[in-house]
Amino acid sequence: MSGTMTEPPRNASLAELLARHAIRTPDKPAVIHPAGRQGSSGPPAYTSVGYGDFAARVTACAAGLRTRGIDRGTRTALLVTPGADLLVLVLALMHTGAVPVVVDPGMGLGRMLDCIRRVRVQAFIGVPSAHMLRRLRPRAFAGVKSVITLPRGSGLKQLSALGADQPQLPPQASGPDDIALIGYTTGSTGPAKPVEITVGMLRGMAHGVEAGHFTADMTSTLVTMPLMGVFDLAAGRTVVVPRMDMGRVGAADPVLLTDAIQRFGVDAMFASPALLGPLSEHLGESGARVPSLRLIVSGGAPVSPGLMRALRAVLPDDANVFSTYGSTEALPMALVESREALAGCADGPAAALGVCVGWPAPGTTVRTIEVSDGPVPLWTPELPVAEGEIGEIVVSGRTVSPRYFRSPGADAEHKIQDDGRRWHRTGDVGWIDGEGRIWFCGRKSHRVRTANGDLHTVRCEGVFNAHPQVKRTALVGFGPHGEQRPVLCVELEPGTGPGHWPRIERELRALGADNPVTKAIEDFLPHPAFPVDIRHNAKIRRELLAGWAEDRLTGSRRPTAADRALRTVPLLGWAYLPTWPLLPWDHVALTALWWIDAFLSVVVHALQIPSALRREQELATGRRPWATAALTMLFGATWWRRRGGRRKGAAA
Repeated sequence: MSGTMTEPPRNASLAELLARHAIRTPDKPAVIHPAGRQGSSGPPAYTSVGYGDFAARVTACAAGLRTRGIDRGTRTALLVTPGADLLVLVLALMHTGAVPVVVDPGMGLGRMLDCIRRVRVQAFIGVPSAHMLRRLRPRAFAGVKSVITLPRGSGLKQLSALGADQPQLPPQASGPDDIALIGYTTGSTGPAKPVEITVGMLRGMAHGVEAGHFTADMTSTLVTMPLMGVFDLAAGRTVVVPRMDMGRVGAADPVLLTDAIQRFGVDAMFASPALLGPLSEHLGESGARVPSLRLIVSGGAPVSPGLMRALRAVLPDDANVFSTYGSTEALPMALVESREALAGCADGPAAALGVCVGWPAPGTTVRTIEVSDGPVPLWTPELPVAEGEIGEIVVSGRTVSPRYFRSPGADAEHKIQDDGRRWHRTGDVGWIDGEGRIWFCGRKSHRVRTANGDLHTVRCEGVFNAHPQVKRTALVGFGPHGEQRPVLCVELEPGTGPGHWPRIERELRALGADNPVTKAIEDFLPHPAFPVDIRHNAKIRRELLAGWAEDRLTGSRRPTAADRALRTVPLLGWAYLPTWPLLPWDHVALTALWWIDAFLSVVVHALQIPSALRREQELATGRRPWATAALTMLFGATWWRRRGGRRKGAAA
């Protein structure tokens, strides 16, 4: 039958592509995933689902969704554990023409609920704990008319059973401009924005991935990013889901990842640098070999030259390691293979050139325009800057989202109309060299605006990251725009004690003074552990570091005399508790006062610990959680509640 099938239409949905593979190769493994819970010892057990069975599950779930009123255009929030069930659900929603709303819990509870509320979701599918959240915060789910719970253990069985006796319809035909799903930006540099990802954009992304990375003989992929498996299934590859928490990629066990690669002969994998670092270290130290692995594609953050070298040392000689550059609104925008990066770009960061993210991805056009903070409604010939000049990176092409969902303000800020095409303003600054390579210099909103001109974060940090005892650095600034004070926060390599800091600081000052781009940086502060986004475990939350640096240098958050006086109240409360043996228990007032004091000092202070931990994370102090808990138990809200005031004069 496969020999008589025609090629799929150019704008066929990913669900339609899956259905075609199920007809052509029904017995080929579609998804290999962990079976049940991990035992106390031994390698994890896995189970395999063929394309025919997998597509049947998708069709049955799609029929079950229709019985619950989830059909074409229904905006459906998904709060489901990443894995095989999530892949089935996303494809089932696409099968019906519904619109999955993908919100990353890693952005924080408040932001996640705000995202769900703003999109006005009409249906909600989630695990039991997610439904508890829905009951506790009903305003975010006010428009929900259909609710589906996925019990732990049984997963999609109930939903599939609902659709078993219903007509098993083919995937809904879709046009290129139809919304396929709504994804959210991370919100790391402002409010998270809902991105319309159309059917045509998804097909463009799938084409870009295939054309830029894969060869025909690559048949299996290890998936460590939740939704990347959808593209592999649309391409007909076997998706291997390892045993890991995809919400905490930095905590993935490299032993289990290596086991999955070896056991199933994995050809390719998508992963964050936060996962690839420990994996390359494990392969190097253990001597384990992964001869089948011939392709690694990394996203979420640039892959450093050091990580590229580490991966090349443990992979087969013919393996390719790609660093991709993109965003939720346009993925991929650019890519570079490790050999090209190490041969021609590796010295760029130390020379303050920025990070080379490669050439534009297939089907995309990239330009740089004059940096500005206001809207640019129309494209004009004067917008692009000259070759080699730093500007804001803009992109157009099939893989670029046409708009944000019901967000005209965000559209005005990020979209430029150019007759029949549309340019997306990435919010990144960089430059394009004579060979057409794109050099990333940092986020526009992160630039430090001094009296002598702008300093760009990634461009400056590369100079200092070359120090052998520096893990990474982060340039931040505080003060009014045009007069900001630049500060370099420094995270040292593990095992480098604080006694080394005076010497390292002198050496960093020398490195900065030798480069005209960084010579204006005079303040250097060591930091125990930078706060990062949870989605990729890589993007530094510089806005938090800026407040921490301002506090360290100016004392803007130091307690006032009134604060210190207020903190004596809980201390007096603790002092009163040991008087238990001395109290006259027949004295009603003193006895009641003791019990009230015990309740406030022990119970109420303990209940405040989660809020204090969140505040400490926001302030990026690097204080250990146990220390935060101890201080909260001692002082209560008088210690942590007054520490979160907005920084005076800090950049937004």
